[in-house]
Amino acid sequence: MGYKNNNIGYVDGLLESRAVIKKNNYAVLPHEGLVNNVIPGFENCDCSILGSKKLGANFVDFIMTFQKGGKNTQGFGGEGVETLVYVIDGKLTVGDGEETHEVTTGGFVYLPAGVLMYLENAQEEKTEFFLYKKRYQPIKGQEAYKVVGNINEIEPIQYEGMKDVLLWDFLPKDLCFDMNFHILSFEPGASHGYIETHYQEHGAYLLSGKGMYNLDNEWLPVEKGDYIFMSAYVHQAAYAVGRDEPLAYVYSKDCNREPEI
Repeated sequence: MGYKNNNIGYVDGLLESRAVIKKNNYAVLPHEGLVNNVIPGFENCDCSILGSKKLGANFVDFIMTFQKGGKNTQGFGGEGVETLVYVIDGKLTVGDGEETHEVTTGGFVYLPAGVLMYLENAQEEKTEFFLYKKRYQPIKGQEAYKVVGNINEIEPIQYEGMKDVLLWDFLPKDLCFDMNFHILSFEPGASHGYIETHYQEHGAYLLSGKGMYNLDNEWLPVEKGDYIFMSAYVHQAAYAVGRDEPLAYVYSKDCNREPEI
């Protein structure tokens, strides 16, 4: 499960933080600093709001844990809003008002704008998941559609030809989608091939491992349970450290749309 700290009390040592917040540019939110938020419609749920408009993002990210009986029967999303849920650990029942899907660890559901997402913990134990919403950018002649899948059933590709860096794509390469979700995984010692600068923005939640992340030409330590926001054009690159597990994160990326004037 995730690292969100629900314990209350004094820490053993000085009060300090790895958090770096540069609004409208980039941010690192360490797992040990996340706090619980109450979101209407979510019951028996631990929730932290991650990326949001207040940080500079054009989307909203949440990390959530449903306790036994956790659910949202009110519906998540809304008119003009697309949603995606990714199950980190556990089992969810995900509905769209017409049909439901049992989604286990590694599974995801994308729902197009205007279709409410209903969520319920489908096991006695806790279920941890990453939740996303964004206002959809429509284009003439294209209409997004529901996608249900699991990364364990998707063949990863080598990221820019590097055998020790693998990429999983959640959504089809189809112009009807104005965003995509991915998992990027670096074996220990692997890295990006270069420091990237691009138009797209990201919200990334670290699923495993440790590493160093270059953000605006500052190298920052990151590890499992941390969240990273990267705005458009900010410098970005990572390398993985350690021996036991890859540095892997799930992240969103806007795509398939011409920049507005």
